[in-house]
Amino acid sequence: MLPDLADVPESLFDEVVWDAFTAWTRERGITLYPAQEEASLALLTGDNVILATPTGSGKSMVANAAHFIAMARGQRTFYTAPIKALVSEKFFALCEIFGAENVGMMTGDATVNGNAPIIAATAEIVANIALREGKNASIDQVVMDEFHYYSEPDRGWAWQVPLLELPKAQFLLMSATLGDTKWLEDDLTARTGRTTTYVGGSQRPVPLDFHYVFTPVHETLEELIDGGKAPIYVVHFSQREATERAQALTSMSLVTAEEKKRIAEEIGDFRFTTTFGKTLSGLVRRGIGVHHAGMLPKYRRLVEKLSQTGLLKIICGTDTLGVGINVPIRTVLMTGLAKYDGTRQRIVKSREFHQIAGRAGRAGYDTEGTVVVEAPEHEIENVKLRRKAGDDPKKLKKIRKKSARDGEVSWSEKTFERLTTAEPEELTSQFRVSNSMLLNVVARPGDGYEHVKGLLRGNHDSRAKQNRDILTAVELFRGLITAGVVERTPDSPAMRPYTLTRELDRDFALNQPLSPFALAFLSVLDPESETYTLDVISTFEAILDDPRQLLQAQQSAARGEEIAALKADGVDYTERMALIEDVTYPKPLEPELEEALDTFTQGNPWAKEFELSPKSVVRDMIEHAMTFSDLIATYGLARSEGVILRYLTDAWRTLSHSIPEAYLSEELADIIAWLGELVRQVDSSLIDEWAHMADENLPITQEALERELAFGIEDPSALTANRRAFRVMVRNYFFRLVELFALEKEDQLEDMVSYLDTDDYPGRAPDWPAEMDQYFEEYDDLIIDADARGPEYFRLTGEGGREWSVVQIFKDPEGDNAFQLHGVVDLDASDAAGEVRLSRLELKKV
Repeated sequence: MLPDLADVPESLFDEVVWDAFTAWTRERGITLYPAQEEASLALLTGDNVILATPTGSGKSMVANAAHFIAMARGQRTFYTAPIKALVSEKFFALCEIFGAENVGMMTGDATVNGNAPIIAATAEIVANIALREGKNASIDQVVMDEFHYYSEPDRGWAWQVPLLELPKAQFLLMSATLGDTKWLEDDLTARTGRTTTYVGGSQRPVPLDFHYVFTPVHETLEELIDGGKAPIYVVHFSQREATERAQALTSMSLVTAEEKKRIAEEIGDFRFTTTFGKTLSGLVRRGIGVHHAGMLPKYRRLVEKLSQTGLLKIICGTDTLGVGINVPIRTVLMTGLAKYDGTRQRIVKSREFHQIAGRAGRAGYDTEGTVVVEAPEHEIENVKLRRKAGDDPKKLKKIRKKSARDGEVSWSEKTFERLTTAEPEELTSQFRVSNSMLLNVVARPGDGYEHVKGLLRGNHDSRAKQNRDILTAVELFRGLITAGVVERTPDSPAMRPYTLTRELDRDFALNQPLSPFALAFLSVLDPESETYTLDVISTFEAILDDPRQLLQAQQSAARGEEIAALKADGVDYTERMALIEDVTYPKPLEPELEEALDTFTQGNPWAKEFELSPKSVVRDMIEHAMTFSDLIATYGLARSEGVILRYLTDAWRTLSHSIPEAYLSEELADIIAWLGELVRQVDSSLIDEWAHMADENLPITQEALERELAFGIEDPSALTANRRAFRVMVRNYFFRLVELFALEKEDQLEDMVSYLDTDDYPGRAPDWPAEMDQYFEEYDDLIIDADARGPEYFRLTGEGGREWSVVQIFKDPEGDNAFQLHGVVDLDASDAAGEVRLSRLELKKV
C-alpha cells in the first residue's frame, strides 16, 4: 500500500500519502463517502477526529486510513475495541490489509507480534499502558471503536484514561451513538494541542425502514423471507432463546438444493467436533445460523463467513450484534425491547436500540435496511382475539384481554416510536480510582505524586466527585505505604517522592491480579500430600473469573443428588428444600484460602479490591477423567461451550505461566500439557488463522506465534504430536471407562466406544452389562479414588510406534487386581478423529 517516501519533500508528503491511500481504495472499487473523506483528510492534517456517523457508514475505512497515515509517518497506532472477540476479528482483518508482519494483538491474556506498528487491543490494555508510561508511551495514535463504552459503569474508565494520559497521541473516536460531544472536542483539543474535528450527521448510506408488528416471530420471518428481506438477524436477549429459536425454525424451507451444495462447499473440511457443533452443522446446512458469545470462536467465525456469502438466510443471535460483530444483514428482527442487564430487567436504552438497528442494510448491496420489532406476546394474543371477533360488537365486548405477567417489564408501540426517534444518551464519565491504578501511575518514571494529582484533578468528573476520589486515593495510598508496597524517597534525584518497593508484573491488574497471593499460598501446601497436585490447581482456579453457567450447573447437580438422598431417607419435602439451600458447587480449600487472603491483604492492601472464588472445574475434570465433551455433556452446557473454553484457556495460561519450578511436580507438568492440548484441540482458530496469513519468509511465523502463545508443539494439526499431553489423554480415557463402569453407566460406556462396532474399526466393544454382572458378583465395590488413577493401576507400552498398548487395572476392595482393561490405542485414528481412538478393547480376568 505504501509508496517509497524516502525522497518525497516534506511539503508534498501528505499529498503523496493521500494519493496512495485513495489509489488503494479505487483498486478495490471503493468510493469514499463525503464523511469518510472529511474524517480521513482531518487525520492526515494531524487533527483528532470524533466520527459520529450512523452504523453502516464506513467507519472502519476511516480507521484503515488512520492506520495507513500513521504507518506512512513511521508511527505506532493502537486500535481498541470493547470485547476480545471484536479485537480478534479486527486483528485478522488488519492482517489481510496491512500484512501479518505489520499487525499485532494484545488482549491481556495473549500477545501476538507485540512490537508491530499496528496493534489491535482491548481498551484496558491501552489504559494500563497509558497509566504506566504516560506521555512517553510508545503510542502515537489511538483509534477507539465503539467509543460509547466510555459510559459503561464497570469499564468506562478504560476509554477515558488514554484521553487523559496520552497528550502526544492523535485520537480517532468512533461510534454511531455518542450524543452531544462539544465538551469532548474542547477537552481533547486542550489536552493534545491538536484541532479536534467532529464528523457527524444522520444521513445513512442505506436508509432504515422501521416496523412494529403483531405477528408471532415465525409468521414475521415467513413474510420477510417472502418479501426478499433476507438475510435476517433475529435478536434475542439470552443465548438460550437464540439457540432454541434457531432449532424451532428448521421446519422452514429456506435454501435451494443449489444453495445447500454451495453451503457444503463453503464448510469444506471444517470439523464440528463438539456437542453444539453437531447442532450447528445441521442448522447452517439449512441456511440458519446462530451467533452469540457462548459459542466457540471457530463456530462464530464460521457463521460470520457463511453470512458474508449470503447463504445464511436467518441468523439467531444476541444483542452482541450491536458491538460491531461482522455479520452483514439486510433485516434486523428484534424479538423484544426489554433485556436483563445483569442487575434488573429494563427497557433497552436509545443507544442500545440504535446500535442494534443500525446493523440492518448492507452498503453496496441493499438500497434499504429493514428493522422490525415484535410486540409483546400478550399484545399479539390480543390482536388475534380481536381479529377472531371481527366486527361483531358482542364478541368484541366479551374479549378478555391478556396482560403482561406480574413483574414482567413490557413495552408497547409507543416505546418503539420513542426509541426510533430518540437521540442517544449523552456520554457520562465513569472514572474510578483503585489500588491498581495508583500502583501503575507510581511505577511511571518521574514525579509519582504529580502524576497521581494530575490524574485525579484532570479527569472528566465534577469537582465534587474528584474530591471524593482524592479522599479515596489518600486512604488507599496510606494502605500501600503501611504495607510496604510504596515508600517515600524524599532525596530521590528524579523528583520521585514515592516509589514502589518491588517490581510488579507489567499487566498485574489485567489478567489475574491475585496471582501473587496464589504464589504465596503454594508455600502452605504439603508436597507430600496425596492431593498436592489437585490443591495447586484449586489454588489458581480460585483466582480465575467464574464460568457462571458451569458453576450453576454444578450446584444444580449437587442439589439434585442431595434431594435424591434425602428423599430416600424419608425426609419430607419442606425440610428437603430447606436443607438444600446450603448445598452449592464444589469449593476446594475455601476456608484455608480465605484465611490466607486475610493475612496477605495486611501486607498487600491492593488485594482487597479483588475477591477469591474457590471452584472446581479443571480439578473436576481430572478427578473424573473428563474430556471437554464429557464436561459439556455431564452438565448440559452445549450453549456455553465458548464460555467454558475461555475459562479453561485462562486456567491453562495461568498455570503454565505462574507456577515456579520448585512447585512443579511431574504430575502437575503432565496436567498442564494435557490442558493446553485440550484447549488447542477444541478450538485452534487463532493459530490456524495466523498460520494461513503469515508467509514463512516473514518475520512472524507459525513457530514464532506458537512460542508467543506457549503451546510449543511439534505439529499444530495432530492430536498425538504433543506426546506428553496425549499420554495424559489416554490415561484419562481409560480411567473414565473405569469410573463409568463403577457407576454402572452402561449407556455412557457404550457411547464412549461405539466406534469399535463400525466398519472402520474391526474390534468389538465389550458387553458391558455382562461384564458388570461378572465383576459385581465377585466384589461389592469398585474403588475409584486417587490411587486408582495412579501409575500402579495403569501401564502403557509401545510409545515408540503408532499403536500403544494399555493395561488399566481395576482397584477392587480385596486388592486382587484380577479385572483389567486391555486396549490398543490407534494414534493415526486418534489424529483423524481429534480424540483418543482404540483399535481393540477387552475386559480380562487374570
